[in-house]
Amino acid sequence: MIEAIGLTKRYGSKVAVNDLSFTVKPGRVTGFLGPNGAGKSTTMRMMLGLDRPTAGEVRIDGKPYRELKHPLRTVGALLDAKWVHPNRSARTHLQWMAKSNSIPAKRVDEVLGMVGLEDVARRKAGGFSLGMSQRLGIATALLGDPKILLFDEPVNGLDPEGIHWIRRFMQGLAAEGRTVFVSSHLLSEMALTAEELVVIGRGELIAQCSTQQFVDNAGTQGVLVRSPSSAQLQQLLSAQGLSARSTAADTLLVDEVGTEQIGELAAQHGIVLHELTAQRSSLEDAFIQMTSNAVEYQTGLGAASSEPTASEVAR
Repeated sequence: MIEAIGLTKRYGSKVAVNDLSFTVKPGRVTGFLGPNGAGKSTTMRMMLGLDRPTAGEVRIDGKPYRELKHPLRTVGALLDAKWVHPNRSARTHLQWMAKSNSIPAKRVDEVLGMVGLEDVARRKAGGFSLGMSQRLGIATALLGDPKILLFDEPVNGLDPEGIHWIRRFMQGLAAEGRTVFVSSHLLSEMALTAEELVVIGRGELIAQCSTQQFVDNAGTQGVLVRSPSSAQLQQLLSAQGLSARSTAADTLLVDEVGTEQIGELAAQHGIVLHELTAQRSSLEDAFIQMTSNAVEYQTGLGAASSEPTASEVAR
C-alpha cells in the first residue's frame, strides 16, 4: 500500500504539490491523472525518494522509500524509459540492477521473457525503439518481484498490440494482490485499465474514487431513442419538462434521464421503440469537466491549450 500524507513540494515561490493526501490500495490498478503542470511527476519522484518533500511524507508499506533495505524487492518503478546507459545491453543492465539489490541472476532471464525481449537481450539499449525501451523499463520494475509497482506513461511508444499487452499485464499484477499505480495521459486507455482514480490539479487532490464513480459524478447521462413516432414522443417528453432533441430521422437524444423512464412513458402511450440506449459521458468528458479550473494554460476557446482532446493530459 502507498500512503501520501500532507505531501507538499515547493521550488522557491512555486508550489508544485500542496498538502496532497491519498492512499493507493493493493489488488487494483489505480490511475493517476491530472492536467499539464498538475504535479504528477513531482509526486511520483517524491514517492521514490528522488525528490525530498518540503512537508509531509510518503509511506511504502508503512516506511519511507529511503528506509527500504532492498528497494527493488518492495517497489518497482518505470519513470523514464530512456535512463538506461546506451552502451549497456538489456541483459547487462538488468544484471547490474539485480546485483545492486541482491536479486538472483536467474531472475534477469525471467523478466526478459515476461516482456518479450529475449531475442534482443544482447543489443545495446541505445539502439532500442521507444517501445522496446518501455519494455526494458517494465522488466526493470519487475526485477525484484515487488508488491508495489509505479508506472509513468507505460504505454508510451507501444503499438496497439503492446498497449493491449501492458493493460492485461497490469491488471494481472493487481489480480495477484499487488499495488499498481499508473500515470497516463491516454484517458481512453485508463478507462479500460484502472478501477480506481487519483485525480489532481495544481498540486491538490480533486478526487479519489472508482473510475465509474468519477465518470458518473462529473459527467452527464442521457438516452438515445429511435422510434417511428419520435415527434409524438418528443412532445410527451417536453410536457414532462425533459429536454429531447432530434439528432437524425426518427431519433431523439434525451438529457439527464434513464432508460426506464423513457421506456415506461412510451409503453403508457403505445409508442413503438426501435432503440433505447443509455448514453454516458466518457472518462475524457468527466476529466475535462472536473479539471477545467486546474489547467496550466487557457485558450480563447475556453479549454486548456494543452488539452483540446485529452490526448495531452501530462505531468
